[in-house]
Amino acid sequence: MKHIFNNILVLVAATLTLAACNLDLFPTTAIVYDETQPVIQKQSDLTSFENNIMANFRGTQSGSFYSLDDVMCDAFNATVGYGNNFGPIHRTNEDFTASDQDVEGFWGNYYTVIKNYNIAINAANTISDHALREAAKVMKGEAFLFRAYSYMQLARHFGKAYNPSTASTDLCVPLILVYDQLERPFRATVQEVYDQIGRDLDSAAVFLAEVPGQVRAMRPTIDLVKAMKARYALDIQDYATAAELAQGIIDSGLYKLASTEEEFEAEYDNDEGTEPIVQLYASLSEGPNGLGLYTGYGTVTGVGNVFQPYFLPSQKLLDTYEEDDLRKVMWFLSADNVPVYENGTAHSDEDLYTFIKCIGNGQYTNSGVPNGQTAIKPIRIGELYLIAAEAYQKNGANEKAKTALNALQAARGATQTTASEENIRKEWFRETVGDGLRMSCLKRWGTGFTARTAQPAALSANVVMTGTYFEQKSAQASDYFFQWPIPTYEMQTNLNIATQQNPGYAVVEE
Repeated sequence: MKHIFNNILVLVAATLTLAACNLDLFPTTAIVYDETQPVIQKQSDLTSFENNIMANFRGTQSGSFYSLDDVMCDAFNATVGYGNNFGPIHRTNEDFTASDQDVEGFWGNYYTVIKNYNIAINAANTISDHALREAAKVMKGEAFLFRAYSYMQLARHFGKAYNPSTASTDLCVPLILVYDQLERPFRATVQEVYDQIGRDLDSAAVFLAEVPGQVRAMRPTIDLVKAMKARYALDIQDYATAAELAQGIIDSGLYKLASTEEEFEAEYDNDEGTEPIVQLYASLSEGPNGLGLYTGYGTVTGVGNVFQPYFLPSQKLLDTYEEDDLRKVMWFLSADNVPVYENGTAHSDEDLYTFIKCIGNGQYTNSGVPNGQTAIKPIRIGELYLIAAEAYQKNGANEKAKTALNALQAARGATQTTASEENIRKEWFRETVGDGLRMSCLKRWGTGFTARTAQPAALSANVVMTGTYFEQKSAQASDYFFQWPIPTYEMQTNLNIATQQNPGYAVVEE
């Protein structure tokens, strides 16, 4: 059977801001794909395939792929001008259904790129020329790595947290490993999906073994594979492996934590830091997905530069930081520096803070004004310190856990603490806010969250939404929305999963 597909993927969710494509790097010509015949016959074909899957991976990073997790939980409050952007998932009330567009986009985009990774892997397997087949090993390793990442994202959001005693029966997501437009797979179990993630990461490790790690590498390296395996091992409660892999990357000395204001600015604003295991390509013509929902930075006539965010940091989040913590200093800006503009009024209260960790790099806009776009860094060294600390603590190696935790705290200018479970979890909250990891952390720990208390200055100025589903919202670990719904369109087109909806959502919605 022959299928036509484009070298450049147009992702299916119009609600998501996606990376543009440099047509010189990524031509739009279509090619005929026959699963049984070699489709990569020369170096230019291989280059096109590799560029394609890199664009796919980059397109499923940052933007809504990160923000949905964070705005669903307890770090942010919707402003009165948020326009219901991400509203159902922020409130998770009766409006959060299997027809939610953000959830549909998340699911659809990951399965679309998985299709392309499957094609790339098969194409590499069917190369007839020996030299070209050898040259394709790196691309093949990248495809395995990206497929593993995609399935981990799907498992973390649509399946239950990995539990060794129930993983073999808990439903997760369909596993699709070969491109077949006619396939209608059943949902696999959590165990089956995580087993496949592990196999894909092992394959990636083989094919990328000779690609050495380096700071801000623009393409995957063996260190990125190890970092992803550390994430994976933490998810499946293989704490010894998680700690070993994370510690190995830390001990390499290649990646250094930012520990001064200048280093923070280089890291988080200018894309010149020392923390990224990988830093994906970005340019003015090929900008990355952005996180401008936290800032909405711009100019208002008669007022000047202002923030018009959809979401402001909760007081609960702000209270986790000490005043001298570099993350508090560099990631939160008082409104007496840049006002928050809501309902036609500029609010300049010094106790009103905007979250600016994701303010962006102005070089990716024609105006030079940052709009939430920075070169995407799928994993930084800070997360590896946290993985090491949590894994060591879970495995009973308390001194090693303390060493990893204290190293991160010292670099950030925070008080060094014991490596208790509570302290490690607080550090995850402080360090990874904005990185799209909050939901997965809460699921892994089996905890919910208490009310996402709003900033008093935001409440007194009437700039945030209030009520049961807003600043008062809490969640139990057992709440159904920690497993997102299988999208309605998927259940209507694949009858094999029509009766396999996650609890709490209607099986079929009109």
